[in-house]
Amino acid sequence: MLNNLQSVKVEISVVLGRSVIPMHQLLRMGRGAVIELNSCQDDPVLILANDKPIARGEIVIQGDRIGVSVLEILRGYN
Repeated sequence: MLNNLQSVKVEISVVLGRSVIPMHQLLRMGRGAVIELNSCQDDPVLILANDKPIARGEIVIQGDRIGVSVLEILRGYN
C-alpha cells in the first residue's frame, strides 16, 4: 500500500497574495511589469495541494533559495 502512495503526484502551490486589476491594464503589461499584491512581506502564505487550501506558512530565505515553513495545518487536513 505504501508503494501506491509514493507514486501519487500532488501539485503544491503557495499563494503570496492576490490582486484585482482591470483586464485592459493586464493586457498592457509587458515583461518586467510589477503587480502589487494585497499582502506584506511578513504576512503568512496559503499553501495549496491540487488547488485546495491545506496549510498556512511563512516564506523562508536561505542564501539564494526560497522556501516555505509550515505554520499551521488547516482544519480537515490533519
